[in-house]
Amino acid sequence: MATSKTFIQPLDRVAIALMLLLSLLIGFMIFQGDVVAVRVREFTWQNQQIGAEDISFTLNFSRPMDIKSVEENLRIEPPLAGKISWAGRRMVYTLLTPAPYGTNYEVRLQDAKDRFSDLAPEGKNRVIQPFTGNFRSRDRVIMYIGADPENQGQLVLYNLTEEKKNIVTPKDLIVMDFKPFPDGEKILFSARTSNNQDLLSAQLYTVTTGISAQPETPAEPAGRVDLVLDNKQYQNLKFDLSPDGKTIVVQRGNRNNPSDFGLWFMPTTSNTRERPTPQRLKSQPGGDFMITPDSRAVAVAQGQGAAILPLQTDASKPLDFLPQFGLVQSFSKDGSQAAMVKFNTDYTRDLFLVTNQGIQKPLLKTTGSIINCQFDPASPTLYCLLTQLISAEEYIEQPYLVAIDLKTGEQKPLLLLPIEQRNVQMSLAPDGLGLLFDQVMPQIEPVPLNANVLKTEDGEAIATSSLWLMPLLPIDDAANTTIGPEKLPLVGFHPRWLP
Repeated sequence: MATSKTFIQPLDRVAIALMLLLSLLIGFMIFQGDVVAVRVREFTWQNQQIGAEDISFTLNFSRPMDIKSVEENLRIEPPLAGKISWAGRRMVYTLLTPAPYGTNYEVRLQDAKDRFSDLAPEGKNRVIQPFTGNFRSRDRVIMYIGADPENQGQLVLYNLTEEKKNIVTPKDLIVMDFKPFPDGEKILFSARTSNNQDLLSAQLYTVTTGISAQPETPAEPAGRVDLVLDNKQYQNLKFDLSPDGKTIVVQRGNRNNPSDFGLWFMPTTSNTRERPTPQRLKSQPGGDFMITPDSRAVAVAQGQGAAILPLQTDASKPLDFLPQFGLVQSFSKDGSQAAMVKFNTDYTRDLFLVTNQGIQKPLLKTTGSIINCQFDPASPTLYCLLTQLISAEEYIEQPYLVAIDLKTGEQKPLLLLPIEQRNVQMSLAPDGLGLLFDQVMPQIEPVPLNANVLKTEDGEAIATSSLWLMPLLPIDDAANTTIGPEKLPLVGFHPRWLP
């Protein structure tokens, strides 16, 4: 009778040994208890530079936390109002308003406990390791076109935080309009050459600002100018840059065919060394236009209304059409609201708040003009630059600034500007805490035809221009407070804030 032997294979021996070893390790860990320290593993804004588009930071913890103890012990200096939400071990702090620019911030957390601190063995410390994080907001930087003899027509950057001025465009280019990229590292601008007085001879360029979006990334040197779009066949009239900085829309007219007039769009970058190629937006001719906040469409004054056209070659079918409004003044940052102008048959103008829910709320009526309106990123307030008709016979308008509470419709006049100031421009700070405007003084004496002088969009010769900064408070806080504008030690016009 045959017998068989049972024996353990070498592979089985290895497996059994590993199982015994793991069992010993597990038993040792159980005996020792939980040894994972309570700490902040990650702070997403650590040593970062944030802008108005940055609305929340995250703290990732090593253990599940006692929510109440974290929220009671979290400190931000200077304070930033916000709300807290949780997802497991991750805490998200969402700002209620943009962080004020030009400020260093510190986040501290200590004495917070983990969720199971009450069940810990006696002598075990379940209190978080003290945490300190740091970040800063972008500097307060403004841009304008120089109007003094030394920097006439050049694009100037002025850092209000550090009180430093930097001229970024060359003397042989006379800047006519500009739009900053969202990261602040470049500016898109239109300009004519200094020896050409033709206001329709503009070409489009970009220029580097010398500013880096993040401190750890070296900035490109300021003043590197690149041609984006020439004027050989078409005149470049108005342009806009999409909020995401990826698309340019240009209003162009054929030099040899006046009927060939319309909107073109193009990317800001190309996959090749060649400049991006513009494409015609096939649609009905239009007037003033503005790219929508989602960067996918453009709002155009078209016919007897305002059309929303997709940014694609065939835009013959509008995404939306609002026949009762003739102009889109501004969009809120999230695109849920728009300030729109209705032109009346009695030559008055109505300003409406239009929402994506179909609400059309009248805000004001004026016998003058609605020059510009901008939504406050920090509160439900609309700041507007308007004019009122002083003399119908001579058609004299007086400009003024007003803040409109979008919830109540209340209007708070901010500033009455001089009657002769007809070409005023305004710009709201990205953190909502300041309003820039200019005060252009026209040439009184006749200007020779060949003289190299600066001109407004209306073609009026500029003698000089000053810049003013008005600090802003929320409309409720400012109800009983009078804040006057401050004249800046700068000579220029067409001011804008860097994002």
